[in-house]
Amino acid sequence: MHDDLTAVAWESVDDDGVTDAEVAMNSSHRPADDFPIGGPAAALAARVRAGTITPVDVVTDALTRISSENHKINAFTVVRAERARAEALELTARPDLDELPLAGVPVAVKQNIAVAGEPTTAGSAATAAEAEPADHPVVARLRAAGAIVVGLTAMPELGLWATTDADGHVTRNPRDVGRTAGGSSGGAAAAVAAGLVPIAHGNDGLGSIRVPAAACGVFGIKPGRDVVPAGIGADSWSGMAENGILATTVSDAALALSVLADRCDLADLRPPQRLRIGLAVAPPSRLVRVDRHWTAAARTAGARAAAAGHLVEPVELPYGDAALAMLLRWPTVGAADAERLADPDRLQPRTRKHLALGRLIRRLRLVRPSQADRAEARLLDFFENFDVVITPTLAAPPPKARQWSRRGWAANVVSSVRYAPFTGVWNLVGWPAASLPMGIHPEAHTPLAAQLAGPPGTEATLLGLAAQLERTN
Repeated sequence: MHDDLTAVAWESVDDDGVTDAEVAMNSSHRPADDFPIGGPAAALAARVRAGTITPVDVVTDALTRISSENHKINAFTVVRAERARAEALELTARPDLDELPLAGVPVAVKQNIAVAGEPTTAGSAATAAEAEPADHPVVARLRAAGAIVVGLTAMPELGLWATTDADGHVTRNPRDVGRTAGGSSGGAAAAVAAGLVPIAHGNDGLGSIRVPAAACGVFGIKPGRDVVPAGIGADSWSGMAENGILATTVSDAALALSVLADRCDLADLRPPQRLRIGLAVAPPSRLVRVDRHWTAAARTAGARAAAAGHLVEPVELPYGDAALAMLLRWPTVGAADAERLADPDRLQPRTRKHLALGRLIRRLRLVRPSQADRAEARLLDFFENFDVVITPTLAAPPPKARQWSRRGWAANVVSSVRYAPFTGVWNLVGWPAASLPMGIHPEAHTPLAAQLAGPPGTEATLLGLAAQLERTN
């Protein structure tokens, strides 16, 4: 299918050893419709429950997709082909198959939570290689609901970076393989965007679900604190990280989140009553510039919300010193994970420098609970008058796909901060937030997205609003 592209004569090589011809070849993905089985997770599960297809059929097709496409984007680091087929066969014999919400649905799991029989590498060569004896509670809930884990997805080392690469493999954006899939749930977003799986697990410590979801043009949601079991690494990034979902549709994300949260009500998408929505396009810091097309994406979401009958008002979010609080926490959140590493000498240079800075910040006691408390108090005051806020998800298109792990610490920090400043505040306070695709950048030709956020307990509201806006896309 790539004969016309393989005949390209030029072989211009970028600084990662990837030729322009290879990038051109990789941009020609097979659409999901070329495969015999596909579509949203809810539809697949319904067909399995009805007996028109079997879990083995669905999993075999997903593995075929992964075999055909994964080498182009490096979304998966582990493909559980034999085990997934065996688990699909076992699922076929379950007496409650016709009742399972995710019956036979192939899912991907980010490689920083435990999947029984697989090592939890967290994107780092410094971690132990021993297989996990048992599933993380999130994985156990997915399996109990009938999902089949077909593989583990790529992430940057310890989840600390907003681009994804490791061991010489760059995770590329299926919408434009010349750009990163984002991070830290970059492999999860790439797997969903490429149609390899309809839903993927991710987790989010400073935007690690929403950033790659926006970069790859899929829906992603981070629930609020204590909605889904966390248990990510040593201390879930000092309590800032949550497990969540990336999916091709809002309804699939709602279904999967209902499983992770063990709350059936989250799958029941209902149009919310008239909401008071703040439209906030200014970034958390005046040092960050926002691409006008990303500003326009948020405004488009606001216009659609207004057309759906909601009251939308331009506002300025009271960020205060939240940007500084996030920057100070970022180098410190991996400290507890680093202390548990099997071979810390194998950490990447950028990560070692980042963690060393974090240790200095802690010694100087620059991170204080009062910073998060002040941010939350300001937001609580703001949400006395609003139910939801809409912002851009990103400030610029995703950076170039390259081996960022081999670049310097400063280059990585600047790159991450420059394009992803909007997401971290919701981790700082532990509130729910989601990223919804909102068209295509007319110059970069990459996805645009809007972020929806609200106070604790508004997951159902955010999902309902996102579904309304999705239908008008």
